[in-house]
Amino acid sequence: MTSRDRAAAFRELVAGRRSIRRYRAEAIPPAIIARLLDAARWAPSAHNRQPWRFALIEDASWKDRLARAMGDRLHADRLRDGDPAAAIEQDVARSYARITGAASVIVVAVDMSEMDRYRDARQEAEHLMAVQSTAMAAQNLLLAAHVEGLGACWMCAPLFCPEVVAEALGLPSGWEPQALITLGWPADGGKPATRRTVADLLWKPSRLG
Repeated sequence: MTSRDRAAAFRELVAGRRSIRRYRAEAIPPAIIARLLDAARWAPSAHNRQPWRFALIEDASWKDRLARAMGDRLHADRLRDGDPAAAIEQDVARSYARITGAASVIVVAVDMSEMDRYRDARQEAEHLMAVQSTAMAAQNLLLAAHVEGLGACWMCAPLFCPEVVAEALGLPSGWEPQALITLGWPADGGKPATRRTVADLLWKPSRLG
């Protein structure tokens, strides 16, 4: 394969990935899961500390436990917001279905134990660098899943209840849940993708002098 062919294949890969939320019932072979996690660990990271951590949830009872714990928190939060009861129940049911309907769920977490320590505001930047690094690892995983023919969806809900996720699963001390990635063999093609143009997103400074 030429460099041009590789570039074309990469562009097709990136543009073809979709968030898939509905899956068939078949399990994902362990060898494929291993390849996804291997791809994730090759992401760039601040100071090369590799702060990403992953919890693999495949057993139905654990998925149910996690989904119920997160659903209870979601229900309570939205009640405090004063949202309509019917809308809350619908949202909780949708979240439960997405988690329990996946063949596998990967909790993406940050571990700060090997990151630098500061006594001032620089610590916030250090934490953000670790989060950014972990997000890049998750993107590698999502692209690897697409290559394998799997569907996947990034769920940010753990950011609203990290302690609930950690407690429900008994995660190791120091792991900070950032997201869930649901995985499975696609039951549909997902929604059509739309993106802004590069021209809408790009800014260049004027020439100096």
